[in-house]
Amino acid sequence: MPALTMPAFGAFSSVAPLVLRVITGVIMAAHGYGKLVSGPSGFAETLSGLGVPAAGFMAWAVVLVELVGGIALVLGVVTRLAGLLITVDLIVAILLVKLDKGLIASMDSPGAGYELDLALIAGALALVLMGPGPVSLDRLLGIEKAVSAPAVT
Repeated sequence: MPALTMPAFGAFSSVAPLVLRVITGVIMAAHGYGKLVSGPSGFAETLSGLGVPAAGFMAWAVVLVELVGGIALVLGVVTRLAGLLITVDLIVAILLVKLDKGLIASMDSPGAGYELDLALIAGALALVLMGPGPVSLDRLLGIEKAVSAPAVT
């Protein structure tokens, strides 16, 4: 079914990691920036209330992973490391804060479910597995080498 494969779009497949990096990175950087401007100390209090040890340190760690990691994804620099750290950050957020809300929070429950977190984990993990793509600082700086696709038999 050639109509379903849309071969004309195949020429743009090298841009897919860029799109994924930019969208995931902007969302993560925005979350980190929000925590930074509202004050990591307030976020540390929230973490402390959840029983997180070294809450002040962990608050700053989360801010840096989200803000700097998000920017790193947008630029495509240390992409695999940023994606991995973001994945860990989001898994911990789900386990500590959102698991009891469910995938999608009910209308009468305050807060959000973890659907956005899962979508961001999917994006971050995809980047860990496939790399930054050709349009990235990782490629330009030689951190990631161009890899030819394996032959399909």
